[in-house]
Amino acid sequence: MPATPSAAHRALLAATVGYAMDGFDLLILGFMLEPISADLGLDRAQAAALITWTLIGAVGGGLLFGVLSDRYGRVRLLSWSILVFALFTGLCAFARGYDDLLLYRTLAGFGLGGEFGLGMALVAETWPAEKRARACSYVGLGWQAGVLMAALLAPALLPHIGWRGVFLVGVVPSLVAFVIRRHVEEPEIFRAAVRAESAIAPLRLLFADAEKTRASLGMAILCTVQNFGYYGLMVWLPTYLSSQFGFSLSKSALWTIFTVAGMASGVLVFGHMADTYGRRPAFVTFQFGAFCMVLLYAQLSDPWALLVAGALMGLFVNGMIGGYGALLSELYPTEARATAENVLFNIGRGIGGWGPVVIAALAAQSGFAHAIALLAGIYLLDICATLLLIPERRGAALD
Repeated sequence: MPATPSAAHRALLAATVGYAMDGFDLLILGFMLEPISADLGLDRAQAAALITWTLIGAVGGGLLFGVLSDRYGRVRLLSWSILVFALFTGLCAFARGYDDLLLYRTLAGFGLGGEFGLGMALVAETWPAEKRARACSYVGLGWQAGVLMAALLAPALLPHIGWRGVFLVGVVPSLVAFVIRRHVEEPEIFRAAVRAESAIAPLRLLFADAEKTRASLGMAILCTVQNFGYYGLMVWLPTYLSSQFGFSLSKSALWTIFTVAGMASGVLVFGHMADTYGRRPAFVTFQFGAFCMVLLYAQLSDPWALLVAGALMGLFVNGMIGGYGALLSELYPTEARATAENVLFNIGRGIGGWGPVVIAALAAQSGFAHAIALLAGIYLLDICATLLLIPERRGAALD
């Protein structure tokens, strides 16, 4: 049973602000890789590993917070995940070298791992089926808002407070999200599931039969491609524009802002398309668009062409982000919903988090443009997984 409009909107606000916190933190790290590397003497592989291990930590956090949330509640565990994330993000400001900074980033990722899945489960359980995909897409817009804040604030703040000060600023969104979450209640469908006292371990429900196993494999592939493509592109985009075309940090930020604006537009279009025409048609359309636009982007050299193509590439590459939350919520029962959301999406984060490392390695061999062009091929795998493994669930009631 959907929640009242006010409760549904509070849940949406809480999930969106939390996801904005994630986007802000990860993308300010992308802008700070060069000054951090210069200060601590890191090579390119070590710099990329700071992103990768944040996402690997998210896999462990996603598993823990997802399983506990299916037993103790979405809102309670969301609050704990925020506090863990905020604590270790703040400690990054006091890192003395690569080893302790890597540890803090990994543990911050542990807290970050709870954000996506728990927020998406909370929204899916409070919004009606006919608006579920667009509501989950609105949560995805939170990430774009966080990325946009990072693109605007990082170049402005770095010259004045340094990378350590920017990490401390990164704690502020966490505190805001924590306060908002204090005014959100558990969905009725979850309270009913708790009353039923199911003794089945939530992880087992992800592989309960052949259909669930096939869907879980398909969603793991989709989430891996999503994260590999996104982080592989966005983490190195400022560096690519700077090294290839001589753009300053502020000018690279401008191009990133246009790309993020395209991503935000894609999120909105995808949500409405998935609710109107179905999940599978929406995914395949955007996956094919991502393949074409990433391939095209790598061939461009004119600054204005890069600007326009970056927006279109962003539209397709990240427009799908809300779709995972809606589809995962429809594929699994309430007793395993948060587990499925967190585990499968964060498996994608953990594997896809190697995107920056792979791009760095390929770029060292043949340049960033060639590395980005090769990245386009993963979206063909995405299309195959969608067509062969993922069922259509538009309008499905949650169980």
